[in-house]
Amino acid sequence: MKDRNIRKNRKGIFGILSALAVLLVILFYTTMTKSGHWLVQDDEITHVKWAILLDGQTADLERNNFAATLMADGKIDSIVILGRRVYRDKSNADFYAEDFMKLGMFDSAAVFLARHDDPSTISEAYTVIPWIKRHKADTVLLITAAPASKRAVKIFTELSGDKPVYLSADIHHHQYYADSWAFNRESRKNWLHEWAALIHSYWDLLGTDTIEAGDAAYEKKIRSLKTEADDEPFIDLKVLQAPPVKETVKDTLPADTSATVADTAKKAAEADAVKKDSTKKDSTKKN
Repeated sequence: MKDRNIRKNRKGIFGILSALAVLLVILFYTTMTKSGHWLVQDDEITHVKWAILLDGQTADLERNNFAATLMADGKIDSIVILGRRVYRDKSNADFYAEDFMKLGMFDSAAVFLARHDDPSTISEAYTVIPWIKRHKADTVLLITAAPASKRAVKIFTELSGDKPVYLSADIHHHQYYADSWAFNRESRKNWLHEWAALIHSYWDLLGTDTIEAGDAAYEKKIRSLKTEADDEPFIDLKVLQAPPVKETVKDTLPADTSATVADTAKKAAEADAVKKDSTKKDSTKKN
């Protein structure tokens, strides 16, 4: 009887261990194949009026390339480029915008700059959401790294409330492959970092209120490249530093003025000739 109970207990333990092993295999398979995609929000982009390019792209400027392609295809009407300050009077937004305008014949009135000192995505949301709401945007595309797209959409949606609706997409950069993230060093780093950031974002958003159009604490203006060019026109230092060109009196006088001077000189010469003739006649008579 005792041996039978021992055998039953062993079978029970073996069954539990087998179930746990199967569960671990399923969990491992799901983690390896699905968890990489759970970080990515890959929406189909047909047409949006506004896009927000978040800071943090690599030296490849992969977000610029993605946004420029969409704008060239007519899928984006206007874009707001965000960038942290990296020098005393220069920010990443300046460098991003300069490169962006080289990628196509884009209207400078449709490209906006938001220079900031925000250290995180949630801080960028506080910067740009009031401005977006003042412009009454219905749908906004968030352009960020693929593994950060789900988190970015969650943050902006939670802080914005019902409107606008936020979309995002996989920009397919080589530093993150959702299908094979475990076999690439940079992808593994991004996977681990973004899962930790996503979990932490729940804590960040705990108890936060919806941001409205009048809640902006952002001190600087978000302006288009065209407005900045009109307010601060380009000054060519080469022209200013060039030596002055010497001009002759004839060149500086207008055409009609030159003609008047010539006529006056001619009349004066004729009057002088007449005077000499009359003087000569008078002296002949006296003799």
